[in-house]
Amino acid sequence: MEKGLMLPRILLLSIFTISVQSEYYSKTLPAVAQEKTTHLHFYLHDTLSGKTPTAIQIASPNSTNSKDDNPIPFGALFAIDDPLTEGPEITSKVIGNARGMYLSSSQDKFLTLVMYVDLGFSRGKFKGSSISVFSRNPITEKHREMAVVGGRGQFRMARGFIEVNTYYLNTSNGDAILEYNVTVVHP
Repeated sequence: MEKGLMLPRILLLSIFTISVQSEYYSKTLPAVAQEKTTHLHFYLHDTLSGKTPTAIQIASPNSTNSKDDNPIPFGALFAIDDPLTEGPEITSKVIGNARGMYLSSSQDKFLTLVMYVDLGFSRGKFKGSSISVFSRNPITEKHREMAVVGGRGQFRMARGFIEVNTYYLNTSNGDAILEYNVTVVHP
């Protein structure tokens, strides 16, 4: 009989546990580091054509109503690994890569992309660091702005913006060279 009461006693004892004090946050400490503003200037080469494109379509819209004259139709998703260079020529010094994806997100003649891109630097003062961009990019506008939403390395906790200027655009195949003027605030 006593063996039959053992299980209920154990269950009853397990209900009475020691309460633990916990909080969903930790103590907030004042920031020690001063914020810096860094300005960067470089070029991004987005190549959709040729034998070694730097941007490839990885998903397409499920539609029979396609426009043959548009290299980036509405709903198309592209993966990119675009070189970043010091100058507009593809032969100029490569300082990093833009890796990520963009989605064609407009149905009208004003082509707009939504971009998630990591601008990673492989040379110079910011080697090993990157800037994260997640923004709308109305590519038919010559001058436009995109948001910097973060980063890593020296750009950890970054915020800022990129002024984008279309340096070159081939409307028949979608190849482009873009001038990036970056203003980033970071610790």
